[in-house]
Amino acid sequence: MENNHKTFQFKTNINCGGCIATVTPFLNKIEGLSDWEVDTTNKDKILTVKTNTISQQQIIEAVQKAGFKIESLNN
Repeated sequence: MENNHKTFQFKTNINCGGCIATVTPFLNKIEGLSDWEVDTTNKDKILTVKTNTISQQQIIEAVQKAGFKIESLNN
């Protein structure tokens, strides 16, 4: 089985535990999203997502639906 594991990074305004709690159900409901985390200590509040199947756009839409700003850092 081929491993197509991709890692995407995004600049966000998810800056605290409460914000993470708000966005969690939106990200967790995306099928195929294997792992994600937000580095709230980084000034750009970097969201790192690991996936095999989903697109950057699906992640962006989920975070925006949760009420947060998000900008891709991927080329």
